[in-house]
Amino acid sequence: MDIVIPLFDDFEPLDAIGPYEILAYVPGATVRFVTAEPGLVRDVLGSLPVHVPTGYAEVEHCDVLLIPGGGSFLAMSADPAFLDWVRRMHAGTRFTTSVCTGSLVLGAAGLLDGLTATTHWDAAAELESYGAVYTAERVVRQDRVITSAGVSSGIDMALRLAALLTDEVTAQAIQLYTEYDPQPPFDTGSVAKAPAEVLERARTLG
Repeated sequence: MDIVIPLFDDFEPLDAIGPYEILAYVPGATVRFVTAEPGLVRDVLGSLPVHVPTGYAEVEHCDVLLIPGGGSFLAMSADPAFLDWVRRMHAGTRFTTSVCTGSLVLGAAGLLDGLTATTHWDAAAELESYGAVYTAERVVRQDRVITSAGVSSGIDMALRLAALLTDEVTAQAIQLYTEYDPQPPFDTGSVAKAPAEVLERARTLG
């Protein structure tokens, strides 16, 4: 089972690493990163460079395609060759997925037209500009397409995907092994819950 995660400069670390941590435990799965030109890829926060040895053009098929977000979506969405590759991969995947603004890449590739999808709350309008119907749900499945909301939601999406690729007991075992039992100190993890001053401060972070 081949799971492919494209990384471009300015990727959001947890968008990629969270799902990688979960999916790497799926029995029989191989998770690999690809990029435009093999070499060092820098994350959006600046201190977690990743060496990626494989160019996306070398990959002709995968079972799961997972597009992370962050500022990298700008380069991905503006690259016609990459978008064409995404469309080719999607034609043969079991599941095509995204985290955060990675859904905008799927939208730019024409894969979300008419579908209900999610993304980071601050990118909802841009998502809908691609013909998708935005929902604030954390994980949204539309047949083979699974989108997830901002950053941390990629872990939830990966667990759901793990269940689809194997079974619920296996996915639950991965959740237990990674001790994913969220107990956040604050209840401000969504726009619906956050007070105005928190929302205003959050907009200064991106």
